[in-house]
Amino acid sequence: MASGNLSVHPDGLDPDSIDRPVFRATIRPHQSLSRTGFRVVMTGCCLVSLVISVWCWRMGFWPIAGFFGLDMLAVYAALKVSFRRGRSFEEVAITQIEILLARVSHRGERQEWRFNPLWTKLTQVEDEEYGLQRLTLVSRREQVVVARDACPDERARIARGLTRALTQVKKGF
Repeated sequence: MASGNLSVHPDGLDPDSIDRPVFRATIRPHQSLSRTGFRVVMTGCCLVSLVISVWCWRMGFWPIAGFFGLDMLAVYAALKVSFRRGRSFEEVAITQIEILLARVSHRGERQEWRFNPLWTKLTQVEDEEYGLQRLTLVSRREQVVVARDACPDERARIARGLTRALTQVKKGF
């Protein structure tokens, strides 16, 4: 018959905490324009376009009105595509036994990478003027960019959290 505390692993790890995340983050692309901002920008552009189109029409330059209409259609389409792309996100979770990186596209397509945290390192490419430009998880021969759509300040904050979590996991073993 065994004696002592059976719920504690011989190496000192709690078996219930193995799957509990040490670090978890959901990373979304930076969007500088809100829905209200979109409406304001489109309303302002349409008003300016309408005023100039009417003036040009009255002066006899009627084809310009059509081109302004095409311009507004192009601006609207570009902003809508930007909003749609903004629905994509990345999830990063680090547990004692695994690093999970999941990337979900704006269409809902999901890609996953799994790494052993003991064999994984975090590499950073930093620019003096622009900050942290690239953050990569490297494990054996596989490299995956993390927080690729985040701004440099947010990418640096995520790098600090990932570094702290990897250090904590590696210290635990």
